Amino acid sequence: MSQDYTVPEEAVAAAEVPEPGAVTIVVPTFNESANIRRLLHQITESVPSRLPCEVVFVDDSTDDTPDVIREAARDCPFPVTVLHREEPVGGLGGAVVEGMKAAGSDWIVVMDGDCQHPPSLVPDLVATGERAGAGLVVASRYLKGGSRAGLAGSYRVAVSRGATWLTKSLFPRRLHGISDPMSGFFAIRRGDVTAETLKPLGYKILLELAVRSRPRAVSEVPFVFQERFAGASKSTAQEGLRFLRHLAGLRTAGPLARMVVFGLIGLTGFVPNLAALWAMTEAGLHYLPAEIVANQFGVAWNFLLIEKLLFRDRRRHRHWADRTLRFALLANADLVLRIPLIALLVAQFGLAVLPATAFALVITFVLRFAGTEALVYLPRRSRTARSTA
Repeated sequence: MSQDYTVPEEAVAAAEVPEPGAVTIVVPTFNESANIRRLLHQITESVPSRLPCEVVFVDDSTDDTPDVIREAARDCPFPVTVLHREEPVGGLGGAVVEGMKAAGSDWIVVMDGDCQHPPSLVPDLVATGERAGAGLVVASRYLKGGSRAGLAGSYRVAVSRGATWLTKSLFPRRLHGISDPMSGFFAIRRGDVTAETLKPLGYKILLELAVRSRPRAVSEVPFVFQERFAGASKSTAQEGLRFLRHLAGLRTAGPLARMVVFGLIGLTGFVPNLAALWAMTEAGLHYLPAEIVANQFGVAWNFLLIEKLLFRDRRRHRHWADRTLRFALLANADLVLRIPLIALLVAQFGLAVLPATAFALVITFVLRFAGTEALVYLPRRSRTARSTA
């Protein structure tokens, strides 16, 4: 359902960016009824006087958020559309894609519905894109003048930093020039994205757009991440797992057989790993040092099979000693992450050592696959390519 309004002539005249620089603001929402009126008020105060706009809410809520949007829209001097989805396919990212399909402007700005993204920056995002001829403009917390102050607690700050480092490490080329790939606040030209090619999963839609759509030149503007106005954060452990699945899917977008074979090889590695672990624990060795030693059996087995069966044609990119060292370091770094999880499962949940180990191996499979392809077998860039980049 939509509410139709005519943009005032004075708003068009005052726009800083000439047509076709009008903007569609896409806001994905999930139970954000307490924030809607404030958000629309902020947009009304800061956007129409500088730039003609429309707002498209794509709503997956189970509360009264759609009704609140329709009621609040009556006081807005711009069109407001509500698209309520009964099936939230793709999560927040899927909602953004639906909003892009419904957008009627050449520029689309994506922002959250919790008032942590300042609407006053919307005209600046579009103006920056027009001036720079960019296809994507990212509002970054990590540029000079920006801040992540609105992140609640040191845990969320650490998670955000870790996710940023991980994504930039796995996609150094496609995320070149993007300091904040975890940002949910950005502007993109409608002509630079084909919604049908996107396969969103979870809430990090900017990463999806940057990797799959490959927009023209990217620009950034700093912004201060605000505190949430009302309600609770939707960032959960489940969303974190969806993010990792999404990350792995993007990173392994090559032939499906590669991922399937890697998974099968990993499964066969359970055998030497668990067999060695069983033998050592039965002999009286404490399970923690036994984990470290047993892991080397699985590492060696997996490396030999991966070299022979999966990445045979990529072995020429690095010397065998380099590949061996990198693979071993990755596998043992994985062990460092896995041991605390195993200890938690054994001590707190009462699992036996063997099932706890098997469960932890499954959890870390995605990270092992993405890291191996990116850091061990990905072709190096030539000096010529680096000098012309």
